[in-house]
Parts: sequence; C-alpha cells; structure tokens
Amino acid sequence: ILQLIKNASHLLHVDSCCQICQGRNMAARDGDGWVECSCGSKHWGLHGAAGLLIYRDGAILLQHRTPWVHNGDTWGIPGGARDSHESVIDGAIREAVEETGIDPQQLIPRQTHNDNHGNWSYDTVIAEATSELVAHELNDESHEVRWVLFGDVTRLPLHPSFAKSWPLLFEKLEFLIQSAQ
Repeated sequence: ILQLIKNASHLLHVDSCCQICQGRNMAARDGDGWVECSCGSKHWGLHGAAGLLIYRDGAILLQHRTPWVHNGDTWGIPGGARDSHESVIDGAIREAVEETGIDPQQLIPRQTHNDNHGNWSYDTVIAEATSELVAHELNDESHEVRWVLFGDVTRLPLHPSFAKSWPLLFEKLEFLIQSAQ
C-alpha cells in the first residue's frame, strides 16, 4: 500500500510539474538523463551540466535545493543539464532563469570554470549581477534562494560537488573582483 501511495504521489508530482513546464513553454530536453561517470558517480546531464555563480557586493546567489532532487536539502548554485545545442553560458543562464526567475539582462558573464570528469563535465559560469537583479524560488526544485556573503558560504550544508569546487571558484571570484578595481 505504501508503494502505491508513493507511486501515485510521484504521478501527481509529474503531472503538476509538466503542466507548470508547459505553461512556461518548457519541453523535455535532449540533455535530460543520467550519466554513469568515469569518476564512479552518477551525474545529471547527457551532454554535461552548467550552473551560474552570480555575485555582487561580496555575496553569491545560492539555491536551497528541495529534498527530492539529487543531493537534495543542500545549497548550491542554480544549474542543470545542458542540451546538445546549447553553449555553456546559454545552458547555465537558461537553468538559472527556470529556477530563480532572474532577468539575464542584469548579468555580466565574466569567466567559466570547467570541472571535467572525462565523459562528463560541469561548467560554472561566473557572472556579475547588477544591483537590479532580483531572484526568487520559481519551481519545485527550490526551497529558497538568497544572497550569501562569501565568508558565510561554507556555513551552509552545501551540495557535495559545489562544496568541492567552492575554494577554487572563490579564488577566481576574488581575482575577478580585484582585477576590476
């Protein structure tokens, strides 16, 4: 009986999610799917994945992921599977718009960082936000989005991959900010 309830609940979630996606002209994407990575882990994104590390005023925009997503109930940057036709920047921005409702016109992409696993990779686009950029949780993948000061990032329960990448990403952020002064 519990399994039937779980299955029914999953079907209701999929139906409501699909209605939401169709309402936003989102379709099944050719990048959606799991990859058995040569590193020994499973990763989302048949053509790799990309995320957007947005910064301004000494803080980055983080997303609190819902428990049902892979590595859920952790904090990370908005991102997800890239489609075969998308550039790294296009994929990262599309995912961030879908998850946080940001206006891409309020971003200035500055640099990318590639975490290459051989047969799969995750690209982080580091982008500066204007003061007008507003973000909010837009779909059921997020509990919350908020600006987190650089020094407070590691105080949150981070997505394992983001936690591993954060020290190098922070170095790149510091360099970008110092170079701009």
